[in-house]
Amino acid sequence: MLIPAYQPDGRLADLVHELDRHHVLVVDDGSGPSYDMVFEEARMAGAEVIHLDRNRGKGFALRTGFAHAAAAYPGHDVVCADSDGQHRPADIEAVAARVGVTPAAMVLGVRRFTGRVPARSRFGNAATRVLFRLVTGLSVTDTQTGLRGYPARMLGWLGRVPGDRFEYELRLLLRAARDRLAIEEVGIATVYLDGNRSSHFRPLQDSVRIYRPLLGFAASSLLAFGVDAALLAVLVSATDQLVLSAVLARVVSATLNYSVNRRAVFGEGVAHRRAAPRYAALAVASLSANVVVLEWLNTALGSLAVAKVLTEVTLFAAGFAIQRAFVFGRGRPSGGEPVAHLEPVMEATGT
Repeated sequence: MLIPAYQPDGRLADLVHELDRHHVLVVDDGSGPSYDMVFEEARMAGAEVIHLDRNRGKGFALRTGFAHAAAAYPGHDVVCADSDGQHRPADIEAVAARVGVTPAAMVLGVRRFTGRVPARSRFGNAATRVLFRLVTGLSVTDTQTGLRGYPARMLGWLGRVPGDRFEYELRLLLRAARDRLAIEEVGIATVYLDGNRSSHFRPLQDSVRIYRPLLGFAASSLLAFGVDAALLAVLVSATDQLVLSAVLARVVSATLNYSVNRRAVFGEGVAHRRAAPRYAALAVASLSANVVVLEWLNTALGSLAVAKVLTEVTLFAAGFAIQRAFVFGRGRPSGGEPVAHLEPVMEATGT
């Protein structure tokens, strides 16, 4: 069991005691000297405790724990749980049991969000679930759950995924989707204590980190749109040829958009020889659709600026989905498992 902990209370030692049949590794994420007694109580309850010299974030603490587990306990699966009492021992055990028998790359303990759930948690999970579906095309019930199980063979892979704070766990899901790895779900109770006051989640900063992939695509598209629109206006003014101007402007903006998306949004190592021809095919199809729609709207509305905006908005969603799945998507690795969404094997209950 791996428990990252930042400024925990006495519930940490209680959880360690209830999990005494397992080896529990606690990573103190730089909580400070005033929390030494809390971690000592956890150690006395049976935990192995690693102290970080300063607060580095949940993702860093998890990767530290994965590296230690791989080195000190090779061949052992790892189940991650939060330190604040939000995960019941019975649910942790259920995820651990499932990790031991499933071929999936990870097992998520997913909440149903029934009963009394803080509004920010309910909204945040719903928003992230929708955005994750847009980014990956996959449905995951609870993208923000901290209760997750990983088989021993995944520990090296876990260490290679970047991210130091709350965005790390979403990046794991995004990378698993990209690599066509199976994800399995186990239903767990929805538990929020004291209105989730113990959470160290920062709504603005951490939301930006979590939503960065979609925000990055939107920013990339906006940049390409700005370049495309500016060039279109200049070229139309200079040549009075709408179709030729649209083609030339799109070639320049598409090249920029491809470079940004490959490096910063989707690619991360996708080879040019694979992605470039696919992007070129998409660009040709998009350009054809762009010219047809743009010319039709310009004639109908009598405004090139309005027609351009409406055209780009119309093609935005289609372009995102195609780039995600076709241009920068990864094929199934040899011997790999497809991504799977399984119904939870336990019914979640609200508290």
